[in-house]
Amino acid sequence: MNRMIQSSAFTLAFGYVALGIAALILFAAPLWYAWQVTIEDGRVELLQADTQRLAEVFRRDGAEGLRAFIDTRVGLQIAGERILLLTDSSLHRLAGNVPAWPRGLPVTPGTSTITMDLAGKATQAVLMRAALPGGYYLLVGRDVERFAPLERRFWYGLTGAVAALCMVGVLGGFLIRRTLLSRIHSIRRMVLAIMQGDLSHRLPSPQSGDELDTLSRTINGMLDQIEQLFHGIRDVSNAIAHDLRTPLAELRSRLEELALTRPPAHETFTEIDAAVVDVDRVIRIFNALLRLAEIDTGLRRSGFVPVNAAELAAQAVELYLPAAELKGIKLSCHDAGPIPVSGDPLLLAQAVSNLIDNALKYARDGGTVTVEVLRRAEGAVEIAVADDGPGISDAEKLKPPERFYRGDTSRGTPGVGLGMSLVAAVAKLHGGALVLVDNHPGLRAQMLLEPNAVRPWRQDNVSAPLGAVPVAVDGLESAGVGALAAAKSQPLSG
Repeated sequence: MNRMIQSSAFTLAFGYVALGIAALILFAAPLWYAWQVTIEDGRVELLQADTQRLAEVFRRDGAEGLRAFIDTRVGLQIAGERILLLTDSSLHRLAGNVPAWPRGLPVTPGTSTITMDLAGKATQAVLMRAALPGGYYLLVGRDVERFAPLERRFWYGLTGAVAALCMVGVLGGFLIRRTLLSRIHSIRRMVLAIMQGDLSHRLPSPQSGDELDTLSRTINGMLDQIEQLFHGIRDVSNAIAHDLRTPLAELRSRLEELALTRPPAHETFTEIDAAVVDVDRVIRIFNALLRLAEIDTGLRRSGFVPVNAAELAAQAVELYLPAAELKGIKLSCHDAGPIPVSGDPLLLAQAVSNLIDNALKYARDGGTVTVEVLRRAEGAVEIAVADDGPGISDAEKLKPPERFYRGDTSRGTPGVGLGMSLVAAVAKLHGGALVLVDNHPGLRAQMLLEPNAVRPWRQDNVSAPLGAVPVAVDGLESAGVGALAAAKSQPLSG
């Protein structure tokens, strides 16, 4: 019983009952006040009318005529309906249904409410006093208890309404609790299955549109995200194991061969240099993952300062011009003048460097790579890098920002598959997104940034061209870049 009373359903039901009772009180209080005022005013008006009528009889027929009139009225009326009394100047009773002038009641004209003995019982009455010519006094009154039965019925009705409301509240609480428990038990069974490791289970979500349905859909969305993250972590773990196994195996093989063969010094140092390269590759992978984790937490927002996106892109292009000339690629930058954004200059430099490095890697020999910086109509700042290489299919546009993803066209190129993850995560950290579109031929990578970077970017604000595939990722790397040269020295292109 305690658990039932303490349940949220009963709490909600009792709350509605309390609100209903409060509404009844708010309704009854002014009604009761209006009733009392109306009855009181009506009673006084009736007493005034009776008093004026009797005074008119006195003026017309004198004291004897009024005495006879009162006796006639007393004989005709219902006992206790009216209180009538005519006295002389000494307050001796001349006519009426009251044996004597009430003790303590003044004779001056006015109205009083007193308790008096009437027909053998104490009765509360409203009395109006009047002084007649010749020293006569007239007392006209009415029994206040006349409307008591009606008032009692009013209170009985109000009490019955409260009782009915309480009964409905208790019954409603029981039914609501029963319905809620049925839904909650169903949700609990699903949650227990999920807790046991089966993430494929989902909460039942009927299209009723109620609050529990909304909660179920929200939890299902959360479970979808958790399952996606779980599979992502598993895939990343597999990718890390795969990418680390090769350099570590090579390193062990070299060291083992050195230990067994004891070659001359120059061969030994050559193998040591190769081993250092393998170790550097492993360190770069771990550093990249650590930087991605750091940016995932949003800590890099503390380093946001005003940055000229156009100048930053121009410096990146200038830094990569020698590499582009070696491949015979025309690398150019187009901007519309200074375009300020609020962000981390080191991360933005690393992201732009990765986009350019990636474009140079896949652009055809003698081709072109174009870097553009512009402000879009909705206010976002776009840094776009376009190449004329083979490009990728629409289905594959979702894959490059995934960590350690290596497409078919990148199998023979250096890299660990973290470059585009960096760009996508930098864009997200700066309130934006990464959008990949066809360049016809080639690929155009658009890094969209919110100028003030104070709120999460909403993908529906991106007016991307036809065929654009928005990419939302959870991580990126922030390179330890002192300048763009440092950003180029260790690109993480994928």
